[in-house]
Amino acid sequence: MEERMQRLIDFIRTRHAPFLAASDWIAAHPELGHQEHEASRLWGRILREHGFTVTSSYGGYATAFCAEAGSAPSPRVVFLVEYDALPEIGHGCGHNWSGAASALAGAALVSLFPELPGSVRVVGTPAEETDGAKIGMAEAGLFDDVDLAMMIHAESARTQVVCKCLAMEGVEFRFQGKSAHAAASPWEGKNALNGVQLFFHALDMLRQHLRPEIRMHGIVVSGGAAPNIVPEVAEARFYFRAPRRKALDALLEQVWNCARGAALATGTTVSWRTYEKAMDDMVRNPAAEELMTEILEELGYPCSLPEEASGSSDVGNVSYRCPTLHPEMATVPEQLIIHSREFAQAMTSPAAHASLLDAAQALATCGYRVLTDATVRERIRADFRTYRDKESEGR
Repeated sequence: MEERMQRLIDFIRTRHAPFLAASDWIAAHPELGHQEHEASRLWGRILREHGFTVTSSYGGYATAFCAEAGSAPSPRVVFLVEYDALPEIGHGCGHNWSGAASALAGAALVSLFPELPGSVRVVGTPAEETDGAKIGMAEAGLFDDVDLAMMIHAESARTQVVCKCLAMEGVEFRFQGKSAHAAASPWEGKNALNGVQLFFHALDMLRQHLRPEIRMHGIVVSGGAAPNIVPEVAEARFYFRAPRRKALDALLEQVWNCARGAALATGTTVSWRTYEKAMDDMVRNPAAEELMTEILEELGYPCSLPEEASGSSDVGNVSYRCPTLHPEMATVPEQLIIHSREFAQAMTSPAAHASLLDAAQALATCGYRVLTDATVRERIRADFRTYRDKESEGR
């Protein structure tokens, strides 16, 4: 074991150049969700060169891929690769960094085949920042035969293994009014924008009476064509988040009433639809978390206690189908805010390159343990069953 682990580490420390180059290239050429054609092709080419069989347009997503290698179908570990960027900001979520860490970890493990049992998949998962390809992949059962799926999310100066995700629903509201000349005969009109404005105020008032972990945030998508026309149609998009699906469903019932009330008060009508697939909360796996904590701390990354969930990810949907790990890891020493231009710029710094190699080593080491230790696999599988059933009760 020690000899093979040393070979794994040597691979990461000496053969990382194409992976770092790919990370930097993707950072310099950001692509939005479902438009990541170049990034997907780049990872497919690199993984083929490292012994993988690559399937493009995986799971019905044009920019997804599945790279697989191994000596047997089971046991199986999966490394998740993200590569979509944020509008205007680029890779302010560090997907260039996290994707490269997953790809490098997978290639390092595959370098030990056929000595290892089982198989390794590196799965490219587009559009995490919007409608999350992992959601559809999970619904299609593409993770059901997996012993552990994992990736590491980029953070600035903090590392934590326990991931808490908020369940999330994206909803678009359309208020329908009646147009009229805004100066000559405004009394003939029904102002759809007034409906949207009142809806925002109603949600702000509702917010006072919600638990602090609830999140509601939205934007006006359209509010009229010209100032001298009473707006006939106005639209707004919102994200609603809660720690559990059951709590989210209860929140949405209150939201629907706010929308109906705003329409009634303004003489308009309102309809709504979900415009992105819903993201699930995260099923914890203490056995896998304990293993990853041990690995990261040996690499010099002290792990802090988990904070309350504040964001959402399609990795939560994966966690309901197979054991899943989604740690956050310090990438640079500075305290930076993710989803910022400063964080995007830091993701190609020498410090980020160094932490990327550590992240790949942590992932590869964890994958190695899962493939080679049946006791570890069974503990992880047992925790998955226990915590999935517990979480499902609150959905």
